[in-house]
Amino acid sequence: MKIIVDAYGGDNAPAEIVKGAMDARNEYGCELVLCGNEGEIRRLFEENAFSFDGVEIVDAPDVISMNDIPKSILREHKDCSMAKGLRLLAEGGGDAFVSAGSTGALIMGATFLLKRIKGVSRPALAAVIPTAKKPMMLLDSGANVDCRPEMLFQFAQMGSIYMTEVMNHGRAATVGLLNVGTEEHKGGELQHETYALLKDSDLNFIGNVEARDVPGGIADVIVADGFSGNVLLKSMEGTVDMLMGFLKGILYASLITKLGALTMKSRFGGLKKKLSTAEYGGAPLLGVTAPVIKAHGNSKAYALKNAIRVAMETVNADVVGKITASVQKEA
Repeated sequence: MKIIVDAYGGDNAPAEIVKGAMDARNEYGCELVLCGNEGEIRRLFEENAFSFDGVEIVDAPDVISMNDIPKSILREHKDCSMAKGLRLLAEGGGDAFVSAGSTGALIMGATFLLKRIKGVSRPALAAVIPTAKKPMMLLDSGANVDCRPEMLFQFAQMGSIYMTEVMNHGRAATVGLLNVGTEEHKGGELQHETYALLKDSDLNFIGNVEARDVPGGIADVIVADGFSGNVLLKSMEGTVDMLMGFLKGILYASLITKLGALTMKSRFGGLKKKLSTAEYGGAPLLGVTAPVIKAHGNSKAYALKNAIRVAMETVNADVVGKITASVQKEA
């Protein structure tokens, strides 16, 4: 399997991205295409004594930054590392694409360079996040601020397919609709109409879900418009950071608490790992014609390696093919 990587996407590019890609190649046995400044990438290989076995480099001196307008990937930055990688994927030069670069540019580029799956209204950014029970998928988590009911229904379809095939190993995923209450009449027009569509579908719909119940792992898939989903996602991330900060402050408050922390170091390490977004690698962009994974902008090597793993799992489960078949069935 060949994974295309945006070597210059993200806050820690290219060093951490290249290292993570090499770790993925060594651990998972995949082939890689690294898009970015060829001279700099080769210098990193020499400095770290990386082997070029199974690695191609596509030269792309230009980079689209987080501050650039997303649509500039189609013109002003059409030869940046992200754009070249997406075009290569569209041409069949790889099986999936991974980037930690600008979310807006990636969505814009994937939508126009790869194209949407026929029948899909809008691609959705599907974040996999930890809960008390198991990983959960939240979509949309930021790609589409304004949504229509049929869009949320498609998000539910796509998320259900991904979680069933990739995370649940065939067990039908449960789907919940993010709302301000669990009763069927709660929410606005968008939630009412979406509820009706989900209730009448073949999906394993459990009803409305309040934000406070999401961390408990109430459902495998939580569906929301991109604005609400992104607010929920960032709130959960911020809460985890705050609690871990409080915990660290308590554990290092005195010599006695430091000794106690030392005896429980492995337990706290396990907790930190369970809550870390780096464990889940990246968010699939569902609804486009080839697998695209958006890694977190601050991804380091470990997170990038896991993002490549997610890309490989998405390819192996034929998520794009199954979403295509599901959408065509509904048409």
